[in-house]
Amino acid sequence: MKIIVKLGLLLAVIAAPVFAASEWSTVDGNQSNTRYSSLSQINAQNVTKLGGAWVSDKITPAPSSRAMPVIDNGLMIFTAPPFIYAVNISNGQIAWKYRTAPGEGGLFGPPGSPAREGVAVSEGLVFAGLSDSSLIALREQTGELVWRVSLTAPSGEPTGAPSGAPLYADGLVSIGTNADYGYRGQIIAVDAKTGKEAWRFFVVPSPGEPGFDTWPKNNNAWKHGGGAVWLVGTFDPELDEVFYATGNAVPQYGGENRPGDNLFTDSVVALEAKTGKLRWHYQIVRHDIWEADVAEPPILFDAQVNGQTHKAVAAMRTDGYLFMVDRVTGKPLGKTEDRRVPQDAFQKTSPTQPYPVGAQPVLPDCDYWKTQSLPKGFELGCFFTPASAEKPNVLAPVYGMRATPMAFDPQTQFFYATGNAALQWFRRAEDPDFFSLTFSQRVPGLNKLGYGVLAAIDSRTDKIAWKKEFHGSGRPSGALATGGDLVFQMPGDGNIQAYDASTGELLWQFQTGAAGGSPPISFENAGEQYIATVVGGNVWAFKLGGTLAPRPAPPTPPEADFAGAVTDTTTIETTSLDADMGLTGHHYLTDEYEFNPYRARVKAGTTVRWRNNGTIDHTIVAVDGSWTTGLLHPLDIGMVTFDKPGTYTYICKEHPWVYGQIIVEPAQESKQLSGKTEP
Repeated sequence: MKIIVKLGLLLAVIAAPVFAASEWSTVDGNQSNTRYSSLSQINAQNVTKLGGAWVSDKITPAPSSRAMPVIDNGLMIFTAPPFIYAVNISNGQIAWKYRTAPGEGGLFGPPGSPAREGVAVSEGLVFAGLSDSSLIALREQTGELVWRVSLTAPSGEPTGAPSGAPLYADGLVSIGTNADYGYRGQIIAVDAKTGKEAWRFFVVPSPGEPGFDTWPKNNNAWKHGGGAVWLVGTFDPELDEVFYATGNAVPQYGGENRPGDNLFTDSVVALEAKTGKLRWHYQIVRHDIWEADVAEPPILFDAQVNGQTHKAVAAMRTDGYLFMVDRVTGKPLGKTEDRRVPQDAFQKTSPTQPYPVGAQPVLPDCDYWKTQSLPKGFELGCFFTPASAEKPNVLAPVYGMRATPMAFDPQTQFFYATGNAALQWFRRAEDPDFFSLTFSQRVPGLNKLGYGVLAAIDSRTDKIAWKKEFHGSGRPSGALATGGDLVFQMPGDGNIQAYDASTGELLWQFQTGAAGGSPPISFENAGEQYIATVVGGNVWAFKLGGTLAPRPAPPTPPEADFAGAVTDTTTIETTSLDADMGLTGHHYLTDEYEFNPYRARVKAGTTVRWRNNGTIDHTIVAVDGSWTTGLLHPLDIGMVTFDKPGTYTYICKEHPWVYGQIIVEPAQESKQLSGKTEP
């Protein structure tokens, strides 16, 4: 069946591909990454009867909210570092689990843990990338190890670890690697039966290869150029092509040593599936100095424009613009224009960036943030405002469309995208290789301004059909669209929700009792349709007539102006030393705009000392003007005694965007001041 729609001013015919139905064969439902299930037993008319069918055995450690299961042969398979789990879809009992690495570790587990986004399943095997830059295959029914191979390049060039799930395509398993700390992103394909390498594609080309002319010839910036491949690719068997989205160039915020567009970073690349040969690329951020990865899986759909069929691929830019490209030619389906963006001659910025003509972005830019009450002392920037060591007080919008996969519904012709709208303290060090994401934690009230977004984007116009905002509930999950005219997602507050796919009306929600939650999936078992999600330490499955009751909502984190650790101390320094660890070792920033500690706790009657350990003058002053240390030259010490319990916010008079907090407790309740830091 063909569905006739309008694509801008052009007539388009969308040919329906094969969508997920009884099973959920890849982490995004099918090889086109549409996250659409044609199952319609659960629909907009009866979704209110949806209830909990089963909850899995306890999963420990709890999977990441980015875990994305696969359903195959009665098993739900997903990663929870350092384990890979298989759960029986009939009752939620654990069928097997495989430990890929010793120890527990944190979110990513110890070295050798599986990539948090998931696995690929085919030929009776489960494939997973590991954090020690290797790839494994397990028996699907038993979890037994079949083979394990290193992904390190034969040349010995440093190779990052996989983050996303592998992609199975016609006998080969391909997977991308990260590249944030001085690597070159790579896509490696191996034989599914043996693990033998079939081909390797470097996102940043070597000298003499196409695209190398977009890197400088007088230095080796290309050797450490970035281009991480964060998420799963997609496969078109008719074209025999795999498609991947690539990440930012490195250094993340420093472009001075790598003039040029820096291909093939921030691009969609089409590769010959059997050989890895580049067929085309489309770059959507040039000379990236914003860490603006293309960090959502590309989606394939077919369109006919002006009487001709165009196979298309959709990619979401992290500032909220959707790009739709002909996947045969690599050319945009509709018109695009180059727009002037803020410039920084030192950073060698690109004069323009591409935009789809007439498109509406999911995320707000600076015009919206101008209407909000922002922390005093800061200047407001826009998307594509460069980070600068010379201007350390810029707040800019977060590139928040990332790591939450979109869905595409062939019935509505809508893409469903989720993300996060927020501001960040956007700055960099003089050392371009210093990379830190901690600055925004020291801006009081900044965390209250952000909100989650779920938007329906009409593929015919690239405009917003409807949009929902989620304030105070965390980051939303990716979306699921179904043949029942429904869109499912989790806003981050423990609820799983169902919306009318056409109008965005909220039709149903269920409280799972745990914050976060993975992108929902749908499958069929014993003639019944299920919706499932991984949340907290459990898998929840839902069906019509399910009898499990909702759980109490998880505690809501307090909306405090200040976030971050509190240190028991009576001495505060005006300058901090921060460190980053990269491929080239430690990099340091002597930060004149960071109190150390940022938040201090004392008992009533205590004298607090500020020591100017930097090279510039500082005057410490209460935001309400009630007290001050007076001017502190380098090496000076200023003192203030706090007699009354309370919370005191202060700034540097000369640099009013630098904030700090003193928490004064009653003497009898105060803890011993030992320099202890609490989260």
